[in-house]
Order: sequence, then structure tokens, then C-alpha cells
Amino acid sequence: MKKLVMIGLAVLVMFGLAGNGFAAGKRGTAAEAERMVKKAIATAKAKGNDAAFAEINNPKGQFTDRDLYVFVYDMNGKVMAHGLNLKMIGKELIDMKDADGKAFVKERIEIAKTKGSGWQDYKFTDPLTRTIEHKRAYIERHGDLIFGCGIYK
Repeated sequence: MKKLVMIGLAVLVMFGLAGNGFAAGKRGTAAEAERMVKKAIATAKAKGNDAAFAEINNPKGQFTDRDLYVFVYDMNGKVMAHGLNLKMIGKELIDMKDADGKAFVKERIEIAKTKGSGWQDYKFTDPLTRTIEHKRAYIERHGDLIFGCGIYK
């Protein structure tokens, strides 16, 4: 009986490790995040912001993939579109801080104003693990909007 329990535990551990590897394999890459932002901006240019926002807000649309999702802010920190959480739309998040107290929305706006595009690091809830994780987001300014998509490290 003891041997059967040990074999059962070994199988569970093996499946647990395989599951972690499988989840890690499902992660989006930096290149994919950047491409997704550029594609969202191209959609906004071709079809207008409202059409782009509708597609970004569609959880089964082209701008949500695994742990990747596009978000859009205005230059005052208001969420205009969000591929993961529709409850965020319309919220003023200029003063939002991550778990370490980093004002990442203000930083995002500063990057957009001074550089036009770039990467930023902060902590945010990972949609796959539902825990606070290190996140790296690519952001790019388009007019008075900031389009972004991040990867979890």
C-alpha cells in the first residue's frame, strides 16, 4: 500500500512539473507583444479608434492571446481600452502604483511623451497565475493615446 501511495505521489509530481512547463510554454514573448501593439495601432489608423477599441476589448479577438493583451490609455492616464479587464475602461489611473509603490502609469505617460515608444518594467497581476509578477510592457504613442502590451517574466 505504501508503495502504491509513493507511485501516486510521483505521478502527481511529474504531472505538476509538466504542467508548469506547459504553462511556461504558453507565455507570450517580447516580440509578440511589440507586434501586437503595432497591429493595434495599424487597426486604429485603418478603421479608427472606436473600431480598434472594440476589437481590443473583445476577449476572444486578435488582441488577446494567452497572457498577452493590448491596453490603451489617454495621455491623462484614463483607460480607453483593455483586452483583459473591461471594468478598467474609463477609469483614471494616473496615480496607480504597483506592489512596490512604482507609479507605472505616470512612467508610461512620460515614456510616451519623451520617447514615443519603449519598454517599462513594473509588477502586475499575471492572468495565468493570478499572482503579482514582474511585467515588462512595450508601449507606443499614437496621437494622444498610448497603446501597450506586456509580458510576464
